[in-house]
Amino acid sequence: MNEYRKATLEDLNCLWEYNIAINPNDPRWIKWKDTYINYNKTGEAVTFTVIVDNIPVGEGTLLFSSECSAINGRTNLADNSTIANINALRIRKKHEGKGYISTLVKLMEDYAAQNGYKCLTIGVDAKETRNLAIYLHWGYNEFVTSEVEDGELVLYYAKNLE
Repeated sequence: MNEYRKATLEDLNCLWEYNIAINPNDPRWIKWKDTYINYNKTGEAVTFTVIVDNIPVGEGTLLFSSECSAINGRTNLADNSTIANINALRIRKKHEGKGYISTLVKLMEDYAAQNGYKCLTIGVDAKETRNLAIYLHWGYNEFVTSEVEDGELVLYYAKNLE
């Protein structure tokens, strides 16, 4: 039985240790682990997870604050009031294509709406055309902005939750 929920501290540690293990030559993952766990503790973000066979295998984080490093002051992406950002949307490879992330995003959208958010934003590397097509299919079709981040062009789209 699969479960979709707000991630516990144990879930977060499991998810981040897996991400660190599959990216052994990239020290940013260790820093990101501490940063994102802290965001969850301070309420600047909430991470959601999908549990398969008692293991967290997928995740997505709602960033609320424009002070989060991934938002970097861009209040058009998250303003801690009416706009939040879907970030760090990941699933283990062997679980791709099973609808887990679609269900997780729906949970995130419902949570955001119930907490007064009117709009969600999401970013996608321009070269990731498959992901872009999925986000457009989910209704994230209002272009917000584009930025070059870590040398990659990232496109941001929004979805109105009202």
